[in-house]
Amino acid sequence: MNDTLSSLPEFDRFQLLGISLRYKASTGSTNDDAIQWLEEGAPDYAAVTADEQTHGRGRFQRKWVTNPGAALAVSVILHPVGEEMQRLALFSPLAGIALSSAVEELYGISPQIKWPNDVLLHEKKVCGILTETHWVGSELKGVVIGSGVNVTPAALPPQETLTFPAGCLEAELARKVERWDLLAAYLEKLIHWRRHLGDDAFMDFWQKHLAFVDREVEIRGNLGVQISGRLKGIDPNGELLIQGDAQLHTVQVGDVHLRLRAS
Repeated sequence: MNDTLSSLPEFDRFQLLGISLRYKASTGSTNDDAIQWLEEGAPDYAAVTADEQTHGRGRFQRKWVTNPGAALAVSVILHPVGEEMQRLALFSPLAGIALSSAVEELYGISPQIKWPNDVLLHEKKVCGILTETHWVGSELKGVVIGSGVNVTPAALPPQETLTFPAGCLEAELARKVERWDLLAAYLEKLIHWRRHLGDDAFMDFWQKHLAFVDREVEIRGNLGVQISGRLKGIDPNGELLIQGDAQLHTVQVGDVHLRLRAS
């Protein structure tokens, strides 16, 4: 299960947070590991992290590989309760807000969040997030939030595979980044912002850090460009607001891509 868990620099901090953490030197996918753990009865805030990930995946089934020690790959299991069940769509941006908040606190720089949840520095993607809900019939068993943060240049995918400019924390910050410090800060912020899920503070932080506000963007789907216009913000449900020529469009999270419109 845990290769050298007790030797992690922030092990005691994870324990104080009440995080049940599984660490692996190498794995296929931390999300797959988390799903298996969820099926075995994992508690709230159970997390899986790995130094190397050989068969990770992102949105739209994109392959994501974590080279050894180059990125922070972590998947967290959450068990929504009460009003959270009405706000499941906000669990995806929750991770982006938590990671942005952690980076801001640790390094004094404000990331942007490319709707719904990619984290950018200097308009380069440094973190991708995949949120998966797991149901048995009509019963929600849990939510798995997988995050992949590019830490060193070795984490960057080949240029020819990119659909959006990519960056890494160390290059964008021009400093060394300790992955375990970042992991601990991220988990602390995840706990904090979950308490504010969907409230004014949550939405204000998201809006303040939203990328491409007042710029011309496109929403693309399987059939090409579906909506184009000026990005105005997000509504209380987390839907994207785009002002077209004749109307204000709302866009729900789904199988769509947000891109800057070519000038």
